[in-house]
Amino acid sequence: MTSSGIERVRIDLAERSYDILIGSELLAAPASYEGLPRSADAMIVTNTTVAPLYAPRLQAVLGTRHPQVHLVELPDGEVHKDWQTLNLIFDALLARACDRKTVLYALGGGVVGDMTGFAAACYMRGVPFVQVPTTLLAQVDSSVGGKTAINHPLGKNMIGAFYQPLRVIADLDTLRTLPRREIAAGLAEVIKYGPIADDDFLGWLETHADALMALDSGALARAVKRSCEIKAKVVGADEREAGLRAILNFGHTFGHAIESGLGYGQWLHGEAVGCGMVMAADLSRRLGLIDEGYTRRIRRIVERCGLPVRGPALGADRYLELMRLDKKAEAGEIRFVVIEAPGRAGMRAVPDGMVREVLAAHSG
Repeated sequence: MTSSGIERVRIDLAERSYDILIGSELLAAPASYEGLPRSADAMIVTNTTVAPLYAPRLQAVLGTRHPQVHLVELPDGEVHKDWQTLNLIFDALLARACDRKTVLYALGGGVVGDMTGFAAACYMRGVPFVQVPTTLLAQVDSSVGGKTAINHPLGKNMIGAFYQPLRVIADLDTLRTLPRREIAAGLAEVIKYGPIADDDFLGWLETHADALMALDSGALARAVKRSCEIKAKVVGADEREAGLRAILNFGHTFGHAIESGLGYGQWLHGEAVGCGMVMAADLSRRLGLIDEGYTRRIRRIVERCGLPVRGPALGADRYLELMRLDKKAEAGEIRFVVIEAPGRAGMRAVPDGMVREVLAAHSG
């Protein structure tokens, strides 16, 4: 922790580099926005749930930097992460004659962040944006790294762009208004960093799971910082997911199939990822890469954090159909992120028969 109580994690991407600020009381602090561009207009993109909680504070602090601070409230939920809702952002920008120096501020969770980033990438072929994530999942994962997208009925996050924010401002105080289910969903994206990159971190999470669920400030600060450090290192080495960055999708191939198959919003993204990690761990075991004890560790920590460990009964054929639409698939061959050893992950193509065995053991 710095002397000011703010943790900083740097995303090193040459001219696109930026800082992640982590701490308390950041959202309304003028210092959080120092060094960001000033412009005639700024636009806060948020949703109907977050707006009454935090938009007035953000508007007030941004008013010292931008003469006009506009607000767009999107409908809340993954089911609205689509073209129709994205166009609400473009409608607002055009109606207010916003120019290419207008700064967009994404105030909310992963859905808001993804859509604001995608809108920023597209409007006038690119305007600056800042991530102000208010959910644990967004603070440790979706706000960091520049992946922006909307969903398509046939696949999650299939339409989007790589577009980096100017800064990520992760105010831990905003997590205190989250429902317990949202905290659990965010912890899924925290847990994944242990098996793929830092087995000691997994051990720390096992010890501090209860403190994290209770929103202990010290535990949250460490979990968010370590998650961002791991993601920063991976993104810095592979910004556009040519290879290494794919390991961040541990559990996501199964998880995205669950989300698409059930209908977006039925399970939270983190819930689907948590269950997907249990499946991916078992797949890794069946490949002979890890032992039964390690798969049990992953299942136990997922379960302790209040996440599902058994998938819905979509049927193996439907799961496989959906997973072939995964962005990591090549020529119709499904490729999975697997644990090659505790704290190290890689990509493998896996026979359908083995995937069916995993699905039989962990779904339905």
